Amino acid sequence: QVQLVESGGGLVQAGGSLRLSCAASGRTFSTYAMGWFRQAPGKEREFVAAIRGSGGSTYYANFVKGRFTISRDNAKNTVYLQMNSLNPEDTAVYYCAAAPRNLSTRLYEYDYWGQGTQVIVSS
Repeated sequence: QVQLVESGGGLVQAGGSLRLSCAASGRTFSTYAMGWFRQAPGKEREFVAAIRGSGGSTYYANFVKGRFTISRDNAKNTVYLQMNSLNPEDTAVYYCAAAPRNLSTRLYEYDYWGQGTQVIVSS
């Protein structure tokens, strides 16, 4: 069982930056691939970024490449999402999730989810 708690969301102006954190419980954190997803009002939840358990490989949705960076600190059981050059289209609730198998972009491959943190980007 893995419990995930996100933090770091908030209100930011367009062009600004935020760093999201996701703290995980449990002693097997490094065995999980971790992902960030987001859900805007009236839209489906979508993949943002993912990172392998070892942190050696990452993968990003095209719309965040070059702007967002996913990283993890297995000693702290935490995964991060550094978001730069934010624009109003990035406004959403951001969720972190844990997958016990391979790095994936698919929601159904993630077994554990946090409660989400709200990001609002004003124009």
